[in-house]
Amino acid sequence: MTSPDRGSASVSAAEEGERLDTLVSRLAGVSRTLAQKLIGDGLVLVDGSPAKKNHHVQEGESLFWEVPPPAPAELAAQDIPLHIVYEDEHLVVVDKPADMVMYPGPGHGSNTLVNALLSRYPDITGVGGRGRPGVFHRLDRGTSGLVAVARTAEAFDAMVEMMKERRVRREYLALVVGSVPADSGTIDAPMGRSRTNRKRMSVDRTGGRRAVSRFEVQQRFADEYTLVRVCLETGRTHQIRVHFRHIGHPVAGDPEYSRGKSSRHLELERQFLHAYRLAFDHPVTGEVLDLRCDLPEDLEVVLTALVREKSP
Repeated sequence: MTSPDRGSASVSAAEEGERLDTLVSRLAGVSRTLAQKLIGDGLVLVDGSPAKKNHHVQEGESLFWEVPPPAPAELAAQDIPLHIVYEDEHLVVVDKPADMVMYPGPGHGSNTLVNALLSRYPDITGVGGRGRPGVFHRLDRGTSGLVAVARTAEAFDAMVEMMKERRVRREYLALVVGSVPADSGTIDAPMGRSRTNRKRMSVDRTGGRRAVSRFEVQQRFADEYTLVRVCLETGRTHQIRVHFRHIGHPVAGDPEYSRGKSSRHLELERQFLHAYRLAFDHPVTGEVLDLRCDLPEDLEVVLTALVREKSP
């Protein structure tokens, strides 16, 4: 079962006088309606005690909140086209388009990758976690590329262990803003959930979990953009996006972490981030799998335009 999302904060001077439901909505990254429900259910504490939704907070007060996981919806099979890169009786690897969510959740109850997979592979029902059958790693909605899904409990359990032991190689192509100084490097910066927006992640030197991204520059476009190949040593939520923002080179087109430097004239409608390589030993047969997929057309168009600008 999914664990509840918990958080805490101390009221700052700038926040003094704000209504409790408004502040919890912002800090927990939930709607005000849900914040009011959490307060009414006793899941928000002020200095260790329940409070009313219209309580006006005071500087120094300690806040704690708990957001229970949503009840899993009934999963429906949907006949949605998929680009299958690899499949056998144990695993399937899909080249996920950027506009597809991995599994149903708040705001997107259908048309997800899991809905599409259930139509083609009904045997994944009941594999792994409830509500996200077969899914042992994920890609953000705005990220395209390779994602593997287990079709059997044996494959699922083995892949989970392989991910923990860092025996799955995941490589991405990312276009980042500005000129990255080094031709290669490692970003070793622990990450955790943002204390000001629970829907976002941030570098957290005190309470974050270790996060490591290794990169190599593939192409430079003057001082405006750099195409990098990134290999994940760990797999934290939004890791590449947060790490490159942290070093001052956010992913182009990123709607959350680009600080307004997203795309200039690139006409990107999502972050320029593509999971182009997935390599691992098959969890059941031991076969070496090294799978790759090309950049999708929307990202190729961007690179072509940049190359033309760079040419004399």
